[in-house]
Amino acid sequence: KGLSPREYQSVKQKVGFEALVDTSSRAYESLYMAYITPQAQEETLLEHPELFRTPIVRNGREATVGYCPDVWSKWE
Repeated sequence: KGLSPREYQSVKQKVGFEALVDTSSRAYESLYMAYITPQAQEETLLEHPELFRTPIVRNGREATVGYCPDVWSKWE
């Protein structure tokens, strides 16, 4: 399941666009993500949730992408 546009903006603001995209996925190559404009990359990311690096973990206004148990243990 992907993120809603509002969730996406919130997470992107915390971690950055590059952290959200799984550049090693098959979908990244098959959708030509490296060759399209930044705006088209964002639209494609929202349309194809398989492009997201996982897990995306949110805690209130905080967010992480990938396996980050050190960060998660500091959250209250």
